[in-house]
Amino acid sequence: MSLDGARVAPRDFPVNAGGLCQKGWTSGELLISPSRLTTPLIRVEGELRPASWEQALDLVARRLTEIRAAKGADSVAVFGGGGLTNEKAYLLGKFARIALGTAQIDYNGRFCMSSAAAAGIKAFGADRGMPFPVTDLAGADAVLLIGANPAETMPPFTQHLRGADLIVVDPRRTATAELAGLHLAPAPGTDLALAQGILHAVVADGLLNQSYVDTRTSGFEELWRSVAAWWPERVEQITGVSAADQRKVAAKLAAARNAYILTARGTEQHANGTAMVNAWINLALALGLPGREGSGFGCLTGQGNGQGGREHGQKADQLPGYRKIDDPAAREYVAGVWGVPAEALPGPGRSAVELLEALGTEDGPSALMVFGSNVVVSAPGAGRVQDKVSSLDFLVVSDLVLSETAAMADVVLPVTQWAEEDGTMTNLEGRILLRRKAIDPPSGARTDLYVLSELAKRLGQPDGRFPADAEAVFTELRQASKGGVADYSGITYDRLRDGEALYWPVPAETHPGTPRMFLDAFAHPDGRARFVPVDHVGPAEVPDADFPLQATTGRVLQHYQSGAQTRLVKELNDVVAEAFVEVHPDTAARAGLAEGDLAVVRSRRGETRARIRCVASLRPDMVFLPFHFPGEGRANLLTNPALDPTSRMPEFKVCAVALAPAEAAA
Repeated sequence: MSLDGARVAPRDFPVNAGGLCQKGWTSGELLISPSRLTTPLIRVEGELRPASWEQALDLVARRLTEIRAAKGADSVAVFGGGGLTNEKAYLLGKFARIALGTAQIDYNGRFCMSSAAAAGIKAFGADRGMPFPVTDLAGADAVLLIGANPAETMPPFTQHLRGADLIVVDPRRTATAELAGLHLAPAPGTDLALAQGILHAVVADGLLNQSYVDTRTSGFEELWRSVAAWWPERVEQITGVSAADQRKVAAKLAAARNAYILTARGTEQHANGTAMVNAWINLALALGLPGREGSGFGCLTGQGNGQGGREHGQKADQLPGYRKIDDPAAREYVAGVWGVPAEALPGPGRSAVELLEALGTEDGPSALMVFGSNVVVSAPGAGRVQDKVSSLDFLVVSDLVLSETAAMADVVLPVTQWAEEDGTMTNLEGRILLRRKAIDPPSGARTDLYVLSELAKRLGQPDGRFPADAEAVFTELRQASKGGVADYSGITYDRLRDGEALYWPVPAETHPGTPRMFLDAFAHPDGRARFVPVDHVGPAEVPDADFPLQATTGRVLQHYQSGAQTRLVKELNDVVAEAFVEVHPDTAARAGLAEGDLAVVRSRRGETRARIRCVASLRPDMVFLPFHFPGEGRANLLTNPALDPTSRMPEFKVCAVALAPAEAAA
């Protein structure tokens, strides 16, 4: 696609092997979209009106200073995004904790990979989504893929699965499930029980990799005490997956010379999502897969910088390098890099859902700054979130389009896009990529780094503490991450410009990087992986007479995240222009609905309007809604904000709903 001198074309890169999905090849349209924001906006007498950058930044600094003086540092909150570059994520965390002095910072990655991250840390001692290169999958004999639909969400990835005996676990018969030799369709929210059943079969059928368990793991005896009760026939009654298929999966994985188990949002976005992922890791460990070249366990990233975005400080409990903010040694080290005393750093803040719930309350934030997120569409219980955002004294949104959240703001700051700035991203396999500026941005747009740098100076920070140059920020990030789990200290822009494939940790400039982690030892002090005992508890909300169906949410090929950008691309929006709900034909008929009818889907939190799509392969006890649409079509008006006790992940993937014709509900 050629647009004013810019051309979007595939590149022969290992992860995509020259392929682009529909969202990729149309992404250039946003560079010249008439919906691009190119001048700051300030709310005057209830309306957003154009302003200069000086006016906008001066207003933001003044209002934040006033609110902090009146109510304390934690009265100002920051909400980031998993699409921000490493440099932006790093500087945003530093800005919140030093320039604002607030503990109240989290990001939308909490909705994405937090359960997988928490499970990986428990089991392996470190979290890197895929601790091996994606290209290793081409050598797999068998792949078990749980809760992922890459055929629609990232089509180029599926080429790495073509040579394997593919097993897909998903309640829906997705495009990815169609590629599989075996598709298991458990009832929503029962993945953990299914993992226990397959693991039980591994042990009972003599398939346990005993030598690996003895030499590379700990805790199997305790684990078995919890798994022993989950024989496949019992699991069949809960999940709907036959005992024979459970045993078949165990046999296929055990017989494979090289095998992988991969998870994604479908098994992670639950109120027990961490336990669910640990159940699948337990299965992988019992088969001897992690930390062995040619086999392994990994999880698929859900956002553009889903890996790097969670490593450098925009999470409520983290400092750069994947350090914990309540670790005294970590605080001392990072404070030293930042040139402030360790006691000046705030402690852990609220997680994303808890932060949004606290907005406007007596002891919660009165002001919110949002970077790279659209919370009134993407957060669970979106109707309540919208009310909470409306209650704020002051809202600032930094974005490239007027998203639904930006439309509510007091100040909107127009920022640059991917092709208009330098920066690094860390992909799903832990490889750091340099994204270089290709074209000049519109004259009125500025980078997020510029925004943070200019605001920091206005808030009294010394010149130079918050650089606006991406390479300068990365140089500081390298030092701040040194010695951490995610150690970037040996990575330089020059090495990346030279095309080096650098996977963290890279602890020195002479270090080649770590494409495959855990080959010699896991990241726990004794070098062993941990079996983590878990138990099936089911969804936080179960169907009843008033809400007899279970709803799950997800993506479609043409749209991405809250849809604020992809809904502006004509080629994409022409294909899927409005919210829809997939329903089994019999379920639709019982509700008095047919293909194409407008339906109301209700939960205990709200209701959404969506067009009926009858799908004969869907389970009759569930419905599916994509979460890309605004207004009355928001799927997250329904979803349950019940939180995982470890990751604080909300339960996006299952909630109880009722279905009715829109006319009857009017």
